Amino acid sequence: VQLQASGGGLVQAGGSLRLSCVAPRKIFSTFRSYDMGWHRQAPGKQRELVASISSGGRTNSADSVKGRFTISRDNSRKTVYLQMNGLKPEDTAVYYCSRGYFGPDYSPLDWGQGTLVTVSS
Repeated sequence: VQLQASGGGLVQAGGSLRLSCVAPRKIFSTFRSYDMGWHRQAPGKQRELVASISSGGRTNSADSVKGRFTISRDNSRKTVYLQMNGLKPEDTAVYYCSRGYFGPDYSPLDWGQGTLVTVSS
């Protein structure tokens, strides 16, 4: 399943970006049943889970982004969003969305292509 992430770019510290992830047509009819997540990978670091959202709308986020990033979903548009406010240089990374499941922690099953976020100081 190829998820399509977009919305990355260059932003100054303190700025905002909204990332979008659109599901492929083959899972349109079942999109609302999936748990979804956003991850990021900075140069030289492991990929980490940033935020996740269940099919029922329950959300979780990493401590490093709590209060700044918000994950949401629009099932009618088959899209998951990551609203990022108060961006910091350490948020610079390639951001990926995923389809996954909670069991009990979130585990990804499919990845999309990433979108680069660069935060300048």
